[in-house]
Amino acid sequence: MGGFFGIAKRSRCVNELFYGVDYNSHLGTKRAGMACVSNGIYTRAIHNIENSYFRTKFERDIDDINGNSGIGIISDTDAQPIIVNCRLGKFAIVTVGRINNIRELEQELMNEGHHFSEHSYDIINPTEIIATLIAEGENWVEGIDNVFKRVKGSCSMLLLLDDGSIIAARDKLGRTPTILGQGNNPELGMAVTSESSAFPNLGFTTLRDLGPGEIVRITADGATVLREPLDKMQICAFLWTYYGYPPCDYEGRNVDQMRYQTGLTMGKKDDTELDIVSAIPDSGIGMALGYAQGKGIPYMRSIVKYTPTWPRSFTPSTQERRELVAKMKLIPNRSLLKGKRIAFCDDSIVRGTQLRDNVKDLLEGGVKEIHVRISCPPLIYACPFISFTSSKSEMELITRRVIADLEGGDPAAHLDEYATTDSPRYNEMVEQIRRRLGLTTLRFSTIEDIVDAIGLPKERICTHCFDGSSYF
Repeated sequence: MGGFFGIAKRSRCVNELFYGVDYNSHLGTKRAGMACVSNGIYTRAIHNIENSYFRTKFERDIDDINGNSGIGIISDTDAQPIIVNCRLGKFAIVTVGRINNIRELEQELMNEGHHFSEHSYDIINPTEIIATLIAEGENWVEGIDNVFKRVKGSCSMLLLLDDGSIIAARDKLGRTPTILGQGNNPELGMAVTSESSAFPNLGFTTLRDLGPGEIVRITADGATVLREPLDKMQICAFLWTYYGYPPCDYEGRNVDQMRYQTGLTMGKKDDTELDIVSAIPDSGIGMALGYAQGKGIPYMRSIVKYTPTWPRSFTPSTQERRELVAKMKLIPNRSLLKGKRIAFCDDSIVRGTQLRDNVKDLLEGGVKEIHVRISCPPLIYACPFISFTSSKSEMELITRRVIADLEGGDPAAHLDEYATTDSPRYNEMVEQIRRRLGLTTLRFSTIEDIVDAIGLPKERICTHCFDGSSYF
């Protein structure tokens, strides 16, 4: 995925920019960058963060980047920000999203006479495609609208203009968040970010979420709406379930409150005999606390994340090493496992590989029964909008492999029935997953409970990965 941060101050902004971008580090693992502008001159730094942390790579750049306004990005894709000069003026740009028709757009734009310089491994830089589409407009709003009309997928963006102002635009269907903040004193000015948790420690207060397709211009003095929000929204449900950091709020709903509510609802419904509840850290913690409350049994940390050296998972080059990383960062607390009937709460099951390995370790630790509770419904469709998993094919999803086995080799048969909670096909799919993973019992939250915990109308939430119901 990815996350961005921008700031317009009355004084040098680099310290706030540095830490603001860092607070988006949980959203991406590959590339990061910052750019500032001072008197029309841009300074920039971009680094690979696949085997390190944002702070360790960028601390040495703080003294070299100068300006009162700046933007930065943590990305799972391309090197950003890029700096562009076109008929609209000079600008730096960062983007969060996914372009499904990037090859078609590349060919169309080259046929129109454009060329691309940010090209490696035979892949065009998606942010350069976005910048080129913007440059076709008669003004900034028209250029950004050109992006929204022609890109299939999603795109939120920040543009840093050479006068020091920042243009923020949220994806036309609001799939990813863009949040506006105001400094608690006049010198701090304004900020904009993907994650509201970037604001408090830097002295900002959240003003509001930008609406879907909304475009604003930000200076140290305030924000001006350049285009009002559009009517339809499809914000990703997975932002609350997995991506978001616990203190973050999206559309007025706190991430950890949402996770707690899904656990509370499931715990109240569950009649399974259990001794304790534990989380698969970190994203399962909020749900596990709610589940324990709803079920009326103790929450205990029978699996602990080793934070001194595994605070986040980098992306090793091979699947074997990725699986080893997943195993190494989670330590079973065998003193709490032995002889217990335990409900383990987690955010999702994608391939099932990590959970299967966890089950093996838990059984070796002496646990009596393993009951897994998942805070979202089964993932039946790959995400075509923001790439919340690294799956290259829907057949990497354990649900699709099970469906293929149940349907004589057809992984796409009767998907509407498999996505319907408690239908015969849904129940058989869940049972087959349970058997494959060696669990005592397995239960998923329902789409209805997810929607209720988020607190928005179903038609404004993207649940495509659960039921295929979204749209462009």
